[in-house]
Amino acid sequence: MDVRDETQVKSAVKSALDKFGGIDILINNASAISLSPTAETDMKRYDLMHSINTRGTFLVSKECLPYLKKSNHAHILNISPPLNLAPHWFANHVAYTMAKYGMSMCVLGMAEEFRSINIGVNALWPQTAIHTAAMEMLSGSDSDKYSRKADIMADAAYAILIKEPRTATGNFYIDEKVLKDVGISDLKQYACYPEHADELMADFFLDVPPQEALKPGSANLSSASSTDGGTIATLFTKIEKYITPEIIDKTGATFQFDVKGEEAGTWFLDLKNAPGKAGKGKPDFAPDATLTMDSKDFFNMLSGQLKPANAFLGGKLKISGDMRKAMKMEKLMSALKQKTKV
Repeated sequence: MDVRDETQVKSAVKSALDKFGGIDILINNASAISLSPTAETDMKRYDLMHSINTRGTFLVSKECLPYLKKSNHAHILNISPPLNLAPHWFANHVAYTMAKYGMSMCVLGMAEEFRSINIGVNALWPQTAIHTAAMEMLSGSDSDKYSRKADIMADAAYAILIKEPRTATGNFYIDEKVLKDVGISDLKQYACYPEHADELMADFFLDVPPQEALKPGSANLSSASSTDGGTIATLFTKIEKYITPEIIDKTGATFQFDVKGEEAGTWFLDLKNAPGKAGKGKPDFAPDATLTMDSKDFFNMLSGQLKPANAFLGGKLKISGDMRKAMKMEKLMSALKQKTKV
């Protein structure tokens, strides 16, 4: 069913009625995503996101409403985030944020509108990345190492949908908290790779605690000292030593870094053209992706203290160009961590 098409939606609702005799629960999960800044968002993508995310949620809810009114246990559950108005959640992808928040605004408004007729309207959002086709598109094929299975969302949705609608409405639930509240404390079972359960990526729109300060004196990349001509300069010198054919094969991309703040400047990493190269200035070839961030966050990212995906989701990293290749920085971080262990 195309949630943008009113005729198809009406037909799907009728089919559900013919098969089940009524509608008790509606889950609005359909969504489109494009994490692009304003200048790089073509209007076809803008319209797609808004017509599926916001209009689709409103339309399907509207068409199901007459039958939800007849139910003695009616719920609408939107897979959408809490309305966090921190500017960094808009700055990098305002079109997507507006479209996704449209689903959440449906929760806010419909919960109050339908309160008197005992229809519970809530939102559910994951604490961490969930392994889906969309996550693979954004972060690459190995994103499952830092993601949870969709099972956690299914179990959390069930825990919400068995609640009494008249007393559970207007909430923006987070999957982890829902399950902990019903006594499920072992969340490692939901990790795609339990051994990586402590390295999960936080999802969009949830504020992440700041990274721990770097510990001076450790015998790895993060021990770069400003006395060596700048922490970033020293870091790039060390990185170049560890570029291998394997890293080039796994990454296959050239990056440009526009660094702001205390150590402002332009840097590059060529992990596409053997034997690979790293240093100050622009790359010899057009970069696949340009990453912009503050020098402190940049240092944390390159020294393995901050995941590129988390930096992007938290608004610390702006990306232009090929986002999938930009997220391949995770492979580089993992390889460097292994090589620089004490």
